[in-house]
Amino acid sequence: MERCATFDCYGTLIDWNGGIGRELERLFGPNEAGEKLRRYHELEPEIQREDPSRAYREVMAVALARLGAPAEEHDALAGALPGWEPFPEVLAALEEARARGWRLAILSNSDRDLIDASVARLGVPFDQTIVASEIGSYKPAPAHWEEFFARTGADREGHVHVAASLFHDIAPATMLGLRTVWINRLGETPEPQPDVELHTLEGLADALDMLAP
Repeated sequence: MERCATFDCYGTLIDWNGGIGRELERLFGPNEAGEKLRRYHELEPEIQREDPSRAYREVMAVALARLGAPAEEHDALAGALPGWEPFPEVLAALEEARARGWRLAILSNSDRDLIDASVARLGVPFDQTIVASEIGSYKPAPAHWEEFFARTGADREGHVHVAASLFHDIAPATMLGLRTVWINRLGETPEPQPDVELHTLEGLADALDMLAP
């Protein structure tokens, strides 16, 4: 049986909060950056629900506009995102999973050019990358998973979804009956309960092998 692990990218593999936080601090100063980041977390899914056909760079631009950024800075996040770095343990964890025979895919609420830049930074090949702007849908809607299974014909018994976001990924994947590994980088309380909880990607290959031997 072929085994496939799908991943969210930003917040799971790439330091999304760090990247956005640095831009918000540059734009609004250190005293306001924390509250602006909290508000950004609220705004982004609202904007995605308003119009799922929006490109992700447009979603980020609208969010910055609503946060009060100057008009000439509305593209700041899209411009910075290709430079955001992976978390330090990610490369080794992904390489180990591939060495054990796992095929890797990314299901991302982003655009093709942005995910391609991030995959280049990750330094590990992915067999599939599915992005919101090409399917007209943002997670937590199920279209990313539907598209993945339609493209690959993957066996669900050999599939595990790995992500940091309970809202965007773990909850919908669980509702679809999929097994999940939650990367709890922020010390949150899980709801719903994932199959496995890790705090980084260290130990990922063992968790995957346990869920789909």
